[in-house]
Amino acid sequence: MRMKTFRAATATAAFAMVKAELGADAVILSNKTVSDNGSKCCEVVAAVDAMPAGPASGVAASTAKGARQTMTREDTVEDALRGSIGWQREWSQIKGQIMALMKPQMDLASLAPKQRLAMEYLEREEVDAKVLASIFCDLRGDCDRSIIAALESLVDVRPFRARDWPGTIHAFAGPGGAGKTSSLIRLALREKRSNPKARICLATADGGRGKGRLVLKHYAELSGLAFREIVTRDDFLLLRKETHQFDMILIDLPGLTGNTTLEVFTGLYGLSTCAELSIHLVLNPYYSAAQFERFMEKYKSEQLASVIWTKLDETCTFGALVNMAFASGLPISALSYGAGLKNSITPATLDMIWRMVFMRKLPGGDIQP
Repeated sequence: MRMKTFRAATATAAFAMVKAELGADAVILSNKTVSDNGSKCCEVVAAVDAMPAGPASGVAASTAKGARQTMTREDTVEDALRGSIGWQREWSQIKGQIMALMKPQMDLASLAPKQRLAMEYLEREEVDAKVLASIFCDLRGDCDRSIIAALESLVDVRPFRARDWPGTIHAFAGPGGAGKTSSLIRLALREKRSNPKARICLATADGGRGKGRLVLKHYAELSGLAFREIVTRDDFLLLRKETHQFDMILIDLPGLTGNTTLEVFTGLYGLSTCAELSIHLVLNPYYSAAQFERFMEKYKSEQLASVIWTKLDETCTFGALVNMAFASGLPISALSYGAGLKNSITPATLDMIWRMVFMRKLPGGDIQP
C-alpha cells in the first residue's frame, strides 16, 4: 500500500490532488485542518492499494446510487462502512496506536463486527476519545444495538424555527469570524420567506465598532426588517420594551476579546436578566480541540440554548459536531453551508447530522469529498 500526505488551502483542492496522483481508488486515512506557516489548510493522508479493485466496487457503486434515491438512517451507516472493508487490515494498525492511549478495558474486539467498524469510522472522523468511550459502554453487551441509537443518546437537536422557540429574543455569540452575522441574516431571511407577515428585528451589539453593523443595517433595509443598535445597557432596555412589536428579535453579539466572558458581557448590558432571551453559540467544525475547550469556558452561560454550525462546506471532518454535543449538552439548532445568504442555512435534524458524519452529505445535497 502506498501512502502520501497532501496539503491544500481547501478540502476540495486537497482531494483533487489525491485523485490526480493516486487515482479514484485512493483510500482516505485521515483529513484534518492544520496550520502551515501561520495559515490554516486541509491535510489529507491517502493511500492506494496496488491490487485492482474487485467486483465489490461495482456493488458499492450500485448501492450508492440506490442510497441517493431512498436512504434510511441505518442505510446511511451501512453505506459508509461498506467502503471500509477493503482496507480494514491497514486501518487496524493505525487504530491500534490510537486505542492504546485509551482505557485498557475498552476492547473493540468485544463488539459486533458492524459496531467495531462504526467505531473505527468515528475515530477517523476525529470523534473525541471520551465520546468513543461513552459509545463503547453503550454498545458493549448488546451486539444488536445500532451505532445511531448510541449516538442519539449523546446528540440532540432543536430546529431553529419560530414555532420551536417560544422566546422572542435570540442572541448569536461566538468567536470572531465564526459567521454570527451571516447566520443571523440567513435565519431572518428564511423565517421571512416561510412567514411573510413575520415582524422581525435585527439588532447589533458591537457598539458600532465592526462592519457587521453596516451589513445588518443594509439587509434590514433591503428586506423590510426593523434595525436597532445596542451601544449601552439602556439601549437593550429600550429594545425589551419594544418586544411586543416583534415576533422575533435577532441580536448580533461581538466576538469577546481578552478575559471577557459571555456571562460578564450579558451582565454589563442587562441581557442576563432577560428571561425571554436565548443565546446561540455559533461555531465552525474545524477549530482545534483546545479552542473548543476554551470556547466552552468563555461562552458558558445559563442562557446558552443551542449550537449553530457554520461553514460546513469548508470542513474536512464532522466529528466536532458530536464532540461539542457531548461536552456541552446543548442541542444543535441550525446548519449553515455555502457562500450565499439564501438557501444556505437550515434548521437542524438528526438525519442531516448523520448524513454529514457518515456520508459527508451536506444539508443542501452536495457531497463533501
